[in-house]
Amino acid sequence: MAKTTQLRTYTVRDGLLDEWMQRWKADILPLRLESGFTVGGAWVDREHNQFVWLISYEGPETFAERNAMYWDSPARKAINLDPDDYLVSTDERTVEEWY
Repeated sequence: MAKTTQLRTYTVRDGLLDEWMQRWKADILPLRLESGFTVGGAWVDREHNQFVWLISYEGPETFAERNAMYWDSPARKAINLDPDDYLVSTDERTVEEWY
């Protein structure tokens, strides 16, 4: 299966950016890695209250299938984190590595 990478830009609710970043690093990142994803980096744009990251998957399932498995997993449910509590909007773009 080909590698799929998404560039994700999240606009975070006012006053919650630092809390979101801590929750992402402590809860989401380890679980994504355990679920077979790789993360190419994460950045913060404080001026626009945005959190930007690259997530990839290369394996027997499609990115969408593996992502659904992640969301349905007991481990994901156990972290008790609803992105809607933090995020105003999300933009997810599938991108191809060029350089």
